[in-house]
Amino acid sequence: MTEQRRTIATVLEAVDDHPDVEELYNRASRVDPRISLATVYRTVKLFEEAGILDKHEFGDGRARYETADREHHDHLIDMHSGEVVEFVDPEIEALQEKIAAKLGYRLMGHRLELYGVPLTKKDK
Repeated sequence: MTEQRRTIATVLEAVDDHPDVEELYNRASRVDPRISLATVYRTVKLFEEAGILDKHEFGDGRARYETADREHHDHLIDMHSGEVVEFVDPEIEALQEKIAAKLGYRLMGHRLELYGVPLTKKDK
C-alpha cells in the first residue's frame, strides 16, 4: 500500500459520517497536500472492490462512503439538509426477519434507507 493510500485509509477510519469522494479528498489533502483528487477516486474504487468500503447513494447525486466493518445500522436521510442519521431499531430488524420467513426466505442482509423532513411545531 502506498503512503497516500495509507493516508486515505487513516482518514476513512476516523470518519463518523458519510463523506463523498470530494470530502474525503479535502480531509486527506489536509494531512498530505500531495494527494490528488484522482488518487482518492482510484483508492475509493479499489477499497470498494476489496469490500473495505460500502458505497451509498442517498438520492442527492453523490456517492457516499463508510467503512464496511461497522456494526449494522440503517439510515434516515434528511431531505432538507442531506444529513444522514444512523439508527438501529430491534422492532424493524425483527419485522424484516418475519417478512422474509413469511415469504419463505432466510434473511442474509438488508439495507434500509428512510427519507424525511424534520417535523415542524405544527406536526408535533
